[in-house]
Amino acid sequence: MKPRLRFAPSPTGYLHIGGARTALFNWLYARKHGGTFVLRIEDTDQERSTEQSLQAILDGLTWLGIDWDEGPGKDGGHGPYFQMKKLARYAAIADELIAKGWAYRDYSTEEELAAARKAFAAEKGLKEGDDLRSAGFKFTSPWRDSKERRDGPALIRFKMPRREGRFGFDDLVLGRIEKPYDDFDDFVLMRSDGVPLYNFGCVVDDHDMAITHVARGQEHINSTFPQLMIYEALGWQPPQFAHIPLIFAQDNSKLSKRKHPEADVMRHKENGILPHGLINFIARLGWSHGNDELFTRDELISKFDFSGVGHSQGVWNPGKLLATNKHWLKTLEPLQVAMALLPYLQATGVPDATVDAKLELGVKAFAERSETLVEMAQKLRPYYAHGVTIDGASAAKHLGPEGKALLAKAKEQLVALPSWTAEAIDPIVKIVADANGAKVGAVAQPIRVAATGGTVSPGIGLTLELLGRDETLHRIDAALR
Repeated sequence: MKPRLRFAPSPTGYLHIGGARTALFNWLYARKHGGTFVLRIEDTDQERSTEQSLQAILDGLTWLGIDWDEGPGKDGGHGPYFQMKKLARYAAIADELIAKGWAYRDYSTEEELAAARKAFAAEKGLKEGDDLRSAGFKFTSPWRDSKERRDGPALIRFKMPRREGRFGFDDLVLGRIEKPYDDFDDFVLMRSDGVPLYNFGCVVDDHDMAITHVARGQEHINSTFPQLMIYEALGWQPPQFAHIPLIFAQDNSKLSKRKHPEADVMRHKENGILPHGLINFIARLGWSHGNDELFTRDELISKFDFSGVGHSQGVWNPGKLLATNKHWLKTLEPLQVAMALLPYLQATGVPDATVDAKLELGVKAFAERSETLVEMAQKLRPYYAHGVTIDGASAAKHLGPEGKALLAKAKEQLVALPSWTAEAIDPIVKIVADANGAKVGAVAQPIRVAATGGTVSPGIGLTLELLGRDETLHRIDAALR
């Protein structure tokens, strides 16, 4: 049976880096084994769920190239893919659990719950604000064994069996994990308004969507135990679980939307990170394949396995992200980088720029000199302008009488070139230097200053080819004047 995996975000904000990595690991495993990757939207938090957040998640996944086989816009026969469209299904399953004696309607009021908590705190000598659950608080509802059905609002609680011993599961990352049965009380399946809580909705959806593997963050480990009880009660086969480590910020706290701007996937797009640069970087946050650091997309697919996922958290490293991105700026096909670069170049004030031979040449010229697409666009922008402002210090050093004389000689050779390519242009510098008993640099620097306004640029041939014949000669003439 081919695997079916899913990513199930809540549309309550932007796509978090941790969520993107969870989606990536599920996607990689599905792609490696010829399986199916499902995108499911857990939108039961109606107060915080927004269309804007949903679109941000879809945009983030699309930008990263994490495509889904089933989900919003792609019906694979296992929908609906939004939880709020499945309320009738959850209610039917809840009724089934009640009928089997695995669940019950709880008509306890908030006041009764509060009184139970207060009595427990007083008995244990706890202060206000102390975590009652970690102290052992369990609510025993007076409705646990009642068959009475009222008209008023009611929670639906799972009837946790009173058993001795432990139960658990074999995690694909962490190995065997167990807990005692008596660690758990009668947890809520559905609120009184008919909306399922996470553990219940998750189980029903994973069953309905035939999910075979669930890879998610380690913060969900405790949720797995009540979910296993629901699977047992319904006689359903649970999926295999893989709980992946969290991502920590440099301050050694969990990477959070509130504290850390780098948690936002699309912030990295704004900063000029290539989609694959970010994919490669986050894949290595918690997963390894020997000592390898850099992977093409196909290599990630072929080499990924949950056995390579570590137990400890990955730590965000901005320097490593930039180094990884720079590698892919240099390594990916120039056309692929050019397509990603275009909107950044247009944003610098070159609205008419297009993906063409010149832009690809610009990628070749500046890939070695840039860490981000933003930086590359800024360096490339002057090559789309008409004319250039020459730095005063550079002019004083390289465009004196001797420098201008050599520049004029170089211009004579350049004008006569039949083709305007770096290969044709580069020899001109040595030809002029040899003919005038000068050093190569004494010829190259006046050309460079005239063409770019400064003393730093790619090689002379590449610089002038990128500018084009007409613009180069225009700038040289302006410098000679």
